[in-house]
Amino acid sequence: MTTANKITLIRLALVPVFIVLLWSYGNGGKELLRWLALTIFIIAIFTDCLDGYVAARFGQRTQLGAMLDPIADKLLLVLGLVILSQNNRPYLEPIPSWLIGVVFGRDVVLLIGMITMYYNGEKMVKVVPHLLGKISTVLQMTTIAITLLKVPATLVFWSALGAMVTTALSGIIYMAEGLRRLNPPQQNPDGG
Repeated sequence: MTTANKITLIRLALVPVFIVLLWSYGNGGKELLRWLALTIFIIAIFTDCLDGYVAARFGQRTQLGAMLDPIADKLLLVLGLVILSQNNRPYLEPIPSWLIGVVFGRDVVLLIGMITMYYNGEKMVKVVPHLLGKISTVLQMTTIAITLLKVPATLVFWSALGAMVTTALSGIIYMAEGLRRLNPPQQNPDGG
C-alpha cells in the first residue's frame, strides 16, 4: 500500500460524502451544504493531482493504483454529473442531460471494448490516457464546479458543451485505438 494508493483511497472515501452533501443541498437548499460539497469536490480533485504526482515522482505506480484511480475519478464525476443534472431548481440550474448521455455512452463503449480485448487474449488491458481524454475530464470537473458556484446558466451550458464534445471525440480516439489493437496490420510472409 503506497502513499499514492492511500491518497486515492482518501478520494474514494470523499465520493460518498460529496454525493450526500449534493443530494442534501438539492433537497433543502441550505447554502452551507453547497459550500461543503464544493470544498469536498475541490479536495478530491486536489488528491487526484497529488496521487499522480506522488506515484510518478517517487516511483509508486502500482497495478492497484492503476485500477483504483480511474474508478475514483469516474465515481466522483459521473455521480456528481448525474445528481447535478436533476432538477434542483430553485437552488441550482441543472447540468444538461445530454452531457450525462455522452459520458455514459463513452464509458460503456470503453468498457465493452476492454472486455472484448480481454477475451481476445489481452490479459492486462491498459488504456493509455489521451490528451483529449484529460481535457474532457478537466471540462467535466469545471462544469461541476461552476454549477456549484452558481455562475450564469449560459456559462454552465458552454462548459458542458465543451465537455461533451471532448468526451465524444476522446471516445472515438479510444475506440479507434482499441480496434487497431484488435486488428493489427497483417505482415506479408513474402516480405513484400
